[in-house]
Amino acid sequence: MADVTIYTSNTCPYCVAAKNYLDEKGVGYTEKNVQTDKEARKELMAMGHMGVPVLVINGEEVVGFDKPRIDDLLSL
Repeated sequence: MADVTIYTSNTCPYCVAAKNYLDEKGVGYTEKNVQTDKEARKELMAMGHMGVPVLVINGEEVVGFDKPRIDDLLSL
């Protein structure tokens, strides 16, 4: 089972698309909303990112809703 965390915001359509995609594939994940969670925002900025979505899959960062990269890291 992959360790997946997704950093999101309330107004991000790509975040919704990424979460829906993971749901469709049956992949469990932890969501961290940077709009409502100050710690999540600090974590994201510490990684050097300002935008969402950012997925962290088994320690690998994926910036944006990059299906081929997500599939590759999840072996889908």
